[in-house]
Amino acid sequence: MAPKEIPEPWCSFLKELDATLTDELCFHCIGGFVVTLLYGLPRTTSDIDVLAVMARDERFRKLLELGGEASELHAKHGVALHCVTIATVPDSYEERLIEMFPGKLKHLRLFALDPYDLALSKLERNIQRDRDDIKHLARIVPLDLSILQRRYQTELRAYLARPERGDLTLRLWIEAIEEDRDASQS
Repeated sequence: MAPKEIPEPWCSFLKELDATLTDELCFHCIGGFVVTLLYGLPRTTSDIDVLAVMARDERFRKLLELGGEASELHAKHGVALHCVTIATVPDSYEERLIEMFPGKLKHLRLFALDPYDLALSKLERNIQRDRDDIKHLARIVPLDLSILQRRYQTELRAYLARPERGDLTLRLWIEAIEEDRDASQS
């Protein structure tokens, strides 16, 4: 599923960021970077979305300056580091993080949300790209819909600004996934 090596331009970009560090720094990654690199969705993405929990770390803020949008590294490699400040993720996501490319960088470690947490992180925005990502995860993982529903109810719903909207979105996602599964069995 996930490539063993970090593909370009990500490899060169990340190695340049890594070279500026003197000790370990972990990124909690979400979004298209994870869906494409870890779960093989064939679409392009030009940034690494990192949860804002990292923003309190001075080293992360420095890397964001070095590799964020409009930086020299962004111009050089065509990809950027992006701090996601608005994302609601399940309560215990940190317990389920998956390391991407272990041992490939000296100081920088990339961790991805597991597929259920990744899916649920897209619930509030719910644009077409997010729905496409969810369908892909449902096919490739494949997602167990009871786990998705349980995690939503127990770890995410209480944190949503509009939980009724989240309920509806999840119900529509599940219907779309079930329709997709039925169509592929026909």
